Amino acid sequence: MGDEISGNIVLSTNDFKLNSEKEKSFTDVLRMFAPGTSIRSALDDILRAHMGALIVLEKEGLDLIMEKGFRINSKFSAQKLVELAKMDGAIILSKDGKRILYANTLLSPDPAIPTKETGTRHKAAERTARQLGAIVIAVSERKKKISIYYGEERHELEGSSEILRRAAETVQILEKQREMFNDSLLNFNVLEINGLVTINDVCEILQRLEIIKRISDIVKRYLVELGKEGMIVSMRLKELTGGLTRVEEFILKDYFDINYTKSANLLSQMSFDFLLETSNISRILFEELHDKSIFPKGLRILSRANLLERHLYSLIDKFKNLGAILSLENNELLEIFETKENVEVFLRNLNSIKDKIAVGKNI
Repeated sequence: MGDEISGNIVLSTNDFKLNSEKEKSFTDVLRMFAPGTSIRSALDDILRAHMGALIVLEKEGLDLIMEKGFRINSKFSAQKLVELAKMDGAIILSKDGKRILYANTLLSPDPAIPTKETGTRHKAAERTARQLGAIVIAVSERKKKISIYYGEERHELEGSSEILRRAAETVQILEKQREMFNDSLLNFNVLEINGLVTINDVCEILQRLEIIKRISDIVKRYLVELGKEGMIVSMRLKELTGGLTRVEEFILKDYFDINYTKSANLLSQMSFDFLLETSNISRILFEELHDKSIFPKGLRILSRANLLERHLYSLIDKFKNLGAILSLENNELLEIFETKENVEVFLRNLNSIKDKIAVGKNI
């Protein structure tokens, strides 16, 4: 069950490990080599010319492990990089990749640093990246691969068509998950209006939201690699995830009150395998394994009634939960809304929400 999401579609749980600060910085690195950038064009040209290359972006301490070859110190251009790749040794670029500093240099990283690579060029690339935390690119003429190293990270750049294919497959999974979430939310609306929500129901809806967020992160990673070529995928991603952040925030506020940010952090820290069991979510968020009843404050549903913010929070502060608010008499509502006209507008909007929920419409 750890890898299965729905039906016959399976994703490796490794694909969901995208949450750390380290991953964010590596995403920024990948953005530098997206299709359409000058350096990516140069790398592709080197590969097509059946050449190899070792390229390092300048980093503090680099001068201690390199023997400088030819000093270039000129503005970067794809054509220059391709021509310099014909020479032996590494090419050194500035930190921002906008200047070519040296060519034909020899790298001598610490040989004691472990590496899984076999070729001399790739061993030097991985060790240099790990020793200095530098960005290093190795182009293999034999394997026809472009590898990016950054600290402990390694990533092979792939062609746009392959990345688009993977992105499209992942978007299909996301579409299915959004459809399942929408169905779950319609049922959740009915349960809230009728006061029938249990801890398990809350955990299931939060589980759906978190799964969508994790899959969205995968698509975003692909978009970084696609650069400008990912525009259509980006538009579809926005359509599928629109409004979900607000929905999750309201649900967390409804059931965790002032501790909602803590609950959000706990959810984000859960591994994907752990998240797939709602009992795990229940144990961590509610410190409960029993499927007992629980009542929402009503922020999510009442926010759809076009209330002034002061009226919304006054209702919740005074009457505590949605069930109590739905059973209020007109004279009790008058204490909050101050005029009969305001009470009538609220009741009219509330009845409209109830009617939509009753017939299975979104609110």
